[in-house]
Amino acid sequence: MVSKRFLFTSESVTEGHPDKVCDQISDAILDALLTQDPKSRVAAETTVTTGMALVSGEITSNSYVDIPSVIRNTIKQIGYAGEEGGGFDYKTCAVLTSIDEQSSDIAGGVNKAFETRNDNANTSDEETENIGAGDQGIMFGYACNETPELMPLPISLAHKLAFQLAKVRKNGTLNYLRPDGKSQVTVEYIDGKPSRIDTIVISTQHDPEINGETDNSKIQAIIKKDLIENVVNPVFENFEIKPDETTKYLINPSGRFVVGGPQGDAGLTGRKIIVDTYGGYSRHGGGAFSGKDPTKVDRSAAYATRYVAKNIVAAGLADKCEVQLGYAIGVAEPVSILVDTFGTGKISDDEISQLIQDNFDLRPAAIINQFDLRNLPAKNGGTFYRLLAAYGHMGRTDINVPWEALDKVELLKQKANFKQPASV
Repeated sequence: MVSKRFLFTSESVTEGHPDKVCDQISDAILDALLTQDPKSRVAAETTVTTGMALVSGEITSNSYVDIPSVIRNTIKQIGYAGEEGGGFDYKTCAVLTSIDEQSSDIAGGVNKAFETRNDNANTSDEETENIGAGDQGIMFGYACNETPELMPLPISLAHKLAFQLAKVRKNGTLNYLRPDGKSQVTVEYIDGKPSRIDTIVISTQHDPEINGETDNSKIQAIIKKDLIENVVNPVFENFEIKPDETTKYLINPSGRFVVGGPQGDAGLTGRKIIVDTYGGYSRHGGGAFSGKDPTKVDRSAAYATRYVAKNIVAAGLADKCEVQLGYAIGVAEPVSILVDTFGTGKISDDEISQLIQDNFDLRPAAIINQFDLRNLPAKNGGTFYRLLAAYGHMGRTDINVPWEALDKVELLKQKANFKQPASV
């Protein structure tokens, strides 16, 4: 029998990437508003370009936040300060805001939903019953057993490389690096399982000179050597699959990366939705996360679908699991639930779907209450969602993320009457 071989690639970006700058600004504003008023309704969109940051959107809140200060402080924390920031400076960039209140039509639908659920769900308080979805839409969640955090290997590696790239910049190990950077990993699969690392791509913004060296070919040679030693090798220490003698390294393949960040390219909130989720390995409903309060199911239901899929896989009911939910604006109950285990299920997809309906409350307010989504910023020193805005919203191990919990595993095993094989 001939083995099926394919290559799959996922990318990540550092917090200095212009689109990620925007995501972090939008989520920093959300953090600040929810910290003071957990019931704030927020839809904050950011764009950045040379010398300018613009925030627009709809906000309804009982709190007061100095939004320009939040914008500048976020840019500063990312690393765009003076000449070392590569031309974009938190002190001197123009900051513009255009904020309106949330539409009363949307608010009315969210506040008092048309309720259709009649069972005895375990979250039956009035608020949970009545809050409807903040918009229509579809959300996908995914999990697989390729990594300890139950994420696809390519996106897991890409995130870790981008995170390590930022780490060695911030701690001074490679002090010539600037904030903008990207990573990409191509994994070879054989019969649906990761087999080897085919290609590693890292592009990083850097100073025009390194240790007094001005020749670009020599500068790029220094960067390649340093990044393999200080970024690639540390990341792969904890992985069974490692680069081999045939793995291709493409370090700054454009040849020079001095001008970057908002000075080199305009950025926009919500333009890295595949980076935020599963690296393209699972389908995506199209809705972005950043700058949206938890009543927006683009955000909260996407977290819930990850939670559901992860518990299904961790319970041993499938090696891979994708969950889709559909919502209508103002309606609390999902209009649809779809499960696909890609032929890896130990029970049928229909049985898993029924388990989800019986054991997970997927109404928006139930999700908000279970994960405490409105109070997470206040419980984490005023910063939570901004930390999620770079290096992925799913599979995070560096911060405590409630939708990564595995508290439904034993219940699912029991309800499915399923015993994991001793070899698993």
